[in-house]
Amino acid sequence: MKQRAFKEQVFKLLFRAEFNTREELLEQLPFYFDAGDMTVSVEDRGKIEERLCAILDRMPEIDSQIASRLKNWKPERIGKVELAVIRMTVYELQTNPAAPVGVVINDAVDIAKKYGQDGAGQFVNGVLAAFVPR
Repeated sequence: MKQRAFKEQVFKLLFRAEFNTREELLEQLPFYFDAGDMTVSVEDRGKIEERLCAILDRMPEIDSQIASRLKNWKPERIGKVELAVIRMTVYELQTNPAAPVGVVINDAVDIAKKYGQDGAGQFVNGVLAAFVPR
């Protein structure tokens, strides 16, 4: 599975975390993967689930970091799509220092544009810029 497709699947599941408990979300994984709208290998399923669980484990910490970097904005106002993209990307930036920052952020912006509201890509880019060391 290509990296962008992998991130998109993690994003879709992370988005669902806003509407389900962790237990419910994990119970739904087999149905998600067997829905028939994509083909995901058993190996890729494992990687997606592993990344999802790792993000869920660190979500309070990630959310705190996001909140501390927002200017004139409250975390509760962030759209669910944008928040899922930002959480996923913050996790990647912090756990994969070898990944090119520009590519990671570009992937996030593209996912936000695809699934979010008008201006989602710009908003995500602006928030994520605060996580890039200067």
